[in-house]
Amino acid sequence: MGKIAFVFPGQGSQTVGMGQAAVNENKNSKEIFEMADNRLGRELSSLIFNGPQDLLTKTVNAQPALLTTSIALLEYLKEAGITPDYTAGHSLGEYSALVASGAIDFTDAVYAVSKRGEFMEEAVPNGEGTMAAVLGLDRSILKEITDTVTNGGHSVQLANLNCPGQIVISGTVAGVEKAGELAKEKGAKRVLPLNVSGPFHSELMKPAAEKFTSILDEINIKDAETPVITNVTANPINTKEDIKNKLIEQLYSPVLWEDSVEKMIDLGVDTFIEIGPGKVLSGLIKKVNRNVRVFSVQDPESCEVTLKALRGDGE
Repeated sequence: MGKIAFVFPGQGSQTVGMGQAAVNENKNSKEIFEMADNRLGRELSSLIFNGPQDLLTKTVNAQPALLTTSIALLEYLKEAGITPDYTAGHSLGEYSALVASGAIDFTDAVYAVSKRGEFMEEAVPNGEGTMAAVLGLDRSILKEITDTVTNGGHSVQLANLNCPGQIVISGTVAGVEKAGELAKEKGAKRVLPLNVSGPFHSELMKPAAEKFTSILDEINIKDAETPVITNVTANPINTKEDIKNKLIEQLYSPVLWEDSVEKMIDLGVDTFIEIGPGKVLSGLIKKVNRNVRVFSVQDPESCEVTLKALRGDGE
């Protein structure tokens, strides 16, 4: 049997009410939400379960909310004795992956991502930075475009390399708009502006990375028990020094998601389990490789479906 990877979604997958069913059914899942509230000193769980959505979507709330929900759902798989050979997460999701791999304790992670969200929001004044998804254009062509625009005095770069034909660019409003226009001229099918509060995974996030270094100094990062495929290089890492360095770099570097999925497949992974709300990563993985098995655990019901399928292989 092939290897299993646990993968965790990033910002954008948050919805009001996520994790509620898990809390109602599972004592350990409930404790995860209580631990988050206690560590942050605020009622994060109430915001997750009751909204409003616009407040939940704010970066400083969405990041700890998604981490908490993902780790609460992870409890089901832990109780069932399902363990991964690798973990990975998309941007913010890398913190859930690190918790799952034993490198960071949950309460430290929820504190860290809350601060990460705060610093990311502060890094660039509102309205000055943005992101856009470019569909149907080759990575190398888009890289040439962003380099040209940056050399022309605007800031823009590749931010999320999600799957073939879907790349997100990030930078100043002028830089992203200019790169978007050139991308269309070069044959991009569509350029979709994203509703985000800043130019994430771009050089403009370096002030956030500098501040965030002190937060990572405060928390206890350990060597990972399970290798984590990091966004920055799409390679497995497990030493605490590597983990810390990559978390800082991740703030201003592209998320190499397509490369990460391909790396895990090269390493023998044929089963991906997305743990957290939504099915964004499941869709991206299928676009990278249609032959792998992909499951989504976003509530107790979908977890049961996943466990039955996995057990079916072992019988």
